[in-house]
Parts: sequence; structure tokens; C-alpha cells
Amino acid sequence: MAKLHGIVTVLLFVGLMSTFLGCAATQTSESTGQYVDDSAITTKVKAAIFDDANLKTLQISVETYKGEVQLSGFVDSAQNVRRAGEVARGVKGVVAVRNNLIVK
Repeated sequence: MAKLHGIVTVLLFVGLMSTFLGCAATQTSESTGQYVDDSAITTKVKAAIFDDANLKTLQISVETYKGEVQLSGFVDSAQNVRRAGEVARGVKGVVAVRNNLIVK
């Protein structure tokens, strides 16, 4: 009976470790918590851009990975490229901004 108890304990430990490691971040993937954080940052950046009168009508896409925001799309001036980057940097949780906006 003690041997069976030991086997069950080992299997339970292995199962729990697999679960915890499955939710951990790696260099190429995000943990569940990081994904939620990045989604919140993306939403906040989009809202901040929409709240800016000069940027709200422009085609700006926002993606976030591990706190780094990528802006892409088209704007009508170099000033709006800079402004969008400033707005994104001002959002709490943003660690870096890759500004790939194109003036069209």
C-alpha cells in the first residue's frame, strides 16, 4: 500500500509540474499572464490613439509582445508618426515601441 501511495505521489507531482511549466513563458512564447497583460496594453494604446484628435481617423494597427508595442499602418505626416510613438510610450506597461508607421 505504501508503494502505491508513493507512485501516486510521484505521478501527481509530475502532473502538477507539467501544468505549471506549460503556462511558463519561453523566448518564443508568452505565458498566459503575459498574454493577458499584452492584450491590456494593446487595448490601452489603441484607446490612447483613438483619444488623440489627430490620430483617431488614421489606419494604425497595434500589436504587443512582452510589453513591446509595434505600430504599423499608414499616417498622413511624419509628425503623426512621431505623435503615435509618443502616445504609445505614454501608456503604462509599455517597455518599448517599434514604430513601423508609413507616411502615405
